[in-house]
Amino acid sequence: MATQTVHLKSRNEVANGTMAFHFEKPAGFEFRPGQAIDVILGGAGDAANSADNRHAFSIVSAPHEDEIVVTTRMRDSVFKRTLGALPVGGTVEIDGPFGSLTLHKKVERAGVLIAGGIGVTPFMSMLRTAAEKQSTQPLALLYSNRRPEDTAFLDELQQLARKNPHFRLVATMTDMGKSSQPWSGETGMIDAAFIQRAVKDLPSPVFYVSGPPGLVEAMRGTLVEAGIDEDDVRSEEFYGY
Repeated sequence: MATQTVHLKSRNEVANGTMAFHFEKPAGFEFRPGQAIDVILGGAGDAANSADNRHAFSIVSAPHEDEIVVTTRMRDSVFKRTLGALPVGGTVEIDGPFGSLTLHKKVERAGVLIAGGIGVTPFMSMLRTAAEKQSTQPLALLYSNRRPEDTAFLDELQQLARKNPHFRLVATMTDMGKSSQPWSGETGMIDAAFIQRAVKDLPSPVFYVSGPPGLVEAMRGTLVEAGIDEDDVRSEEFYGY
């Protein structure tokens, strides 16, 4: 798969310490919502495949949009520091798309998306696409974060839930004692009872889990505890952490 050079158009903060990077979209670049790309920093040379120079990210933007957006927590790593210092107009290489965490095609079956923190990124592309296409597929996002200020894309997700009658946002906060913002929604962990309440009226749901490896493993066990058939669970250790 050949790499392509893209320019950085802009960057913006989407939650505390979490940045979105907006790149040009190459002509003819196509992908499915939920897929990912590798971002390779310029001038890497023979070290292009090292962790300091190459990182996989889920694509946040939807296929109909005219840019490629990736989002990450700005942790103190060589790659994140270099990416964060990239000037507008600067270039990176992208390789992809790849990945199989994409929605099933039977729209009569609901999709239940479960994310912790920045694991929401592949689901943003799915939800933006559903809104653009005015899809009638029932979708629900179960989204866990510590505090509202840590919750990437919270405002956009709330707007999508208001505009799309087929989309349900069930966000929960696990550490509101340390928050400076108000929150009237769910609190606590996503456990088996939480899942059962959230999906009880959805038709034949298929479940998708995205997040760090530990969260994915734990959530698969929680879904089994909630009575979900393992054949209806799809997961991916997320890109962009």
